Amino acid sequence: MNLNWKKVFNIVGKPQKLIIGLMSGTSLDGLDIALCRIQGSGTSTRAEVIKFQTLGYEETFKDDIKEIFSKRLVDLEMLTIMNEKIALVHAEMVLKAIEDWEMTPSDIDIIASHGQTIFHAPRSLHLKNSYPNATLQIGDGDHIAVKTGIITICDFRQKNIAAGGEGAPLAVYGDYLLFSKKDEERILLNIGGIANFTYLPADQISLKIFSTDVGPGNTIMDHYVHKYYNNLQYDDQGKIAGSGIVNIELLDALMDLQFFNAPFPKTTGPELFNLDYLSAAQNRSGTAKLGNADVMATLNQFTAQVIIDAIRRCTRIEKQTAIYFSGGGAHNVTLTNYIKAAFPTFKFDTTAALGVNPDAKEAILFALLANETLAGETVAFGNNKMLPSITMGKICLPF
Repeated sequence: MNLNWKKVFNIVGKPQKLIIGLMSGTSLDGLDIALCRIQGSGTSTRAEVIKFQTLGYEETFKDDIKEIFSKRLVDLEMLTIMNEKIALVHAEMVLKAIEDWEMTPSDIDIIASHGQTIFHAPRSLHLKNSYPNATLQIGDGDHIAVKTGIITICDFRQKNIAAGGEGAPLAVYGDYLLFSKKDEERILLNIGGIANFTYLPADQISLKIFSTDVGPGNTIMDHYVHKYYNNLQYDDQGKIAGSGIVNIELLDALMDLQFFNAPFPKTTGPELFNLDYLSAAQNRSGTAKLGNADVMATLNQFTAQVIIDAIRRCTRIEKQTAIYFSGGGAHNVTLTNYIKAAFPTFKFDTTAALGVNPDAKEAILFALLANETLAGETVAFGNNKMLPSITMGKICLPF
């Protein structure tokens, strides 16, 4: 038997596995690396985060990614090169993290790599009805496997699309396995570059479960701050937004988009929500000369409002619903206070209350998907057409 597959079969049979989950989002700030101990599979899954760190990208590397990120026209040679470059950078970061943790690559069973999304093109955005949903993540898994010597599972989103999904958000699979609780209606709200949530009903009926993008999270705010505030990466705790005044005319223009009325589930990305989107809204509303702090205040309220409107569509205000924040937006006090004020009867916390670091959540979820690839059976969502009942990921062998 090929030694790689012998190792895979040995890992499959382990009662618990050490899996490193990797996540790099649309903020392009760095790589989240979560070392997880995972037991069981399916609804009996138990996951513990042993180590977690985020390693930041060098500015030149960010600039290279930006050359091919969320653009309709890019240099094909640069795109091809960056598929390998991103993988090698991520592999080096993994090896550094393992060294920091005083471990060796042989201690790790699996790497679960999300890769770097560079373009997301569901049919609802590309509007070419004779063409399928599509998404592209780069950072080749074989390069990670060979450089680290660790079996790598990657490219999770393609299977979801092949089975009829839109490739995002995938958080629902891990959210369901880890966080579903009988008799508590839960919303797992992740505010990254794009805001998305998973709805977990208190009766745990699988047909009611869904996950959806709702609109911009931090993406426009981050790009605006970087452009107009001396290359700051983000608005720390929403302080800049909190110092400004919301402009209603600009807010109305930002909200004037059919996407927000489209049924769940739906996906989107920075291909739509970017500084060009903001500029067009300012031109329509006559607010092109609005002060920077007021623009930030309005963008913050914009993100909050699309989240609030989406949550209202699947909950009733009189019900006791628990909302758990994760992602960078969980630290934006101005943003989270808007959301909390809209639902005074709801319970609010971060996923830390559920035993999961809110900054590590997405990396952990891909570790869970990798575990399902190896040891799980099809996640049973029954006839829920929103959620293809599939296992995801491609296995890349180190030699």
